[in-house]
Amino acid sequence: MTGFCELRRKEVINMRDGARLGCICDLEIDCASGTVCSIVVPGQPRFFGLLKSDEEMVIPFNRITKIGDDVILVDLVL
Repeated sequence: MTGFCELRRKEVINMRDGARLGCICDLEIDCASGTVCSIVVPGQPRFFGLLKSDEEMVIPFNRITKIGDDVILVDLVL
């Protein structure tokens, strides 16, 4: 069993192109069933990485292919 604190430390990587999407900042959970519906990672930084983006990327849980010790691999077409 993995807690949210452990998931937040893992970097999300897209298997399609090897892009580093960032670390998980939030989860979307179905309250009725108690299951995780999606993970949320922050958008790409703006202005040479100094400003945080207002957009977030919501990744459906079924797009996660592997949760490893230090990374989470997802299969996304961007």
